[in-house]
Formats: sequence, structure tokens, C-alpha cells
Amino acid sequence: MLTIDTQIENTHHILTPSGEIDASNSVQLDESIRHLSESGARSILVDGTHIDYISSAGLGVFMSYLEDFQEKGVSLKIFGLKPRVYEVFQILGLDQLISIFPDKESALAQ
Repeated sequence: MLTIDTQIENTHHILTPSGEIDASNSVQLDESIRHLSESGARSILVDGTHIDYISSAGLGVFMSYLEDFQEKGVSLKIFGLKPRVYEVFQILGLDQLISIFPDKESALAQ
């Protein structure tokens, strides 16, 4: 099961997915990110501290926004991933394409 909480902190929109992100619910993550983008968010932070598992479908959601966000000047950062979830990003080389930080403070500092 996946739940997604959204908060605004200063100029940053913070998405907090909790649970597992897989093919059955990755559309939920996609809709949340799309909604923020369409509402004019310039800085999107994904709090990964409560993501227990992510499948290729979930990773694909993040990947699908990279080029579009780069063109629009939207910042997408992920922080606080558990080691085994971060490892999935690393294995596929996504840690080279997506800004991933150990915690919220370091994500905000960049």
C-alpha cells in the first residue's frame, strides 16, 4: 500500500510517499508529481524515509520527469532513502541522474 502526503515549506513542495512503490500504484506517485508541476512548483523534494520498496515502475516515474523538469527549471531532489532502496537507484545508475541526498537539510542546502 502507498500513501503520499504533500506539504509546502517556504518555496519547496515536499512529497512524502509511505510504503511500497510498484506497478500497481506508481500512477499515484506520477499524479502527485504531475499535480505539483502543473500547479507551478519550482522545487520538489521527495522525502524517501518511508519508502520501503521501489520497483522499476516507480523509478520510471522519476525518470519520466527529468528532461521536462530540466527544460522548465524545476528542481527535483530525493532525500532520506533507506540503504536497500538507495541501492536500487545506484544499481541502475539513477543516482547519477537524479539528485539524491542523505537528509532533508543537505537537500535544502544545495
